[in-house]
Amino acid sequence: MSIVASFVPFSPVLGGGVAGYLHYGTREEGAKVGAVSGALAAVPLVAVLTLVLGALGFLTVVENAVAGALVFFTLLLFVVGATLLLSAGLSALGGYLGVYVREEMDGGDAEATVRPRE
Repeated sequence: MSIVASFVPFSPVLGGGVAGYLHYGTREEGAKVGAVSGALAAVPLVAVLTLVLGALGFLTVVENAVAGALVFFTLLLFVVGATLLLSAGLSALGGYLGVYVREEMDGGDAEATVRPRE
């Protein structure tokens, strides 16, 4: 859902919310499912960022090999980490809220919303 709605602001919250709502678990489990959903949805964005920064990094390496490579890898790690953290964090929030919405729709009983384990 996060990838499909990527043009909408805070789409990771929507994707995590759908994942949490459909998970039939506790709020904590909904947050975990949402975080995993957000991390998986961030993979295409991370791939594009890596390609773009890779091209920029290649240009800096040609000029000054050691300093350019160091700056490039530092920037790449920061951007990829921030992207994953933002996507997974917002999706975890959405997963938590998705389970909350399910509980409210089922009359506020948290135990009634948990699907039995097989």
